Amino acid sequence: MVKESEFQKKLKDRLKEQFPGCMVLKNDPNQIQGVPDLTVLYEDKWAALEVKRSQGASHRPNQNYYIDKMSKMSYASFVSPENIEEVFEELEEVFK
Repeated sequence: MVKESEFQKKLKDRLKEQFPGCMVLKNDPNQIQGVPDLTVLYEDKWAALEVKRSQGASHRPNQNYYIDKMSKMSYASFVSPENIEEVFEELEEVFK
């Protein structure tokens, strides 16, 4: 199983490749506990991603709350190696 930090680096690299000019911001978990790991800014749209090393990895307190809340504002999702293709398909739709 891949480390979360390794997966997150590959994810950030792929985001920058697939969405040229996007900004991928690492959120501070100490600022707001449970806020997703990454915010992706692309043109006039944004997405929030909570990175997990596997689909079965545990969720920390408030993570589900912020994914649900931010999904209603724009797009937010948990992303892991098992669902990365689905997430990128959804991002393509959001960032159109």
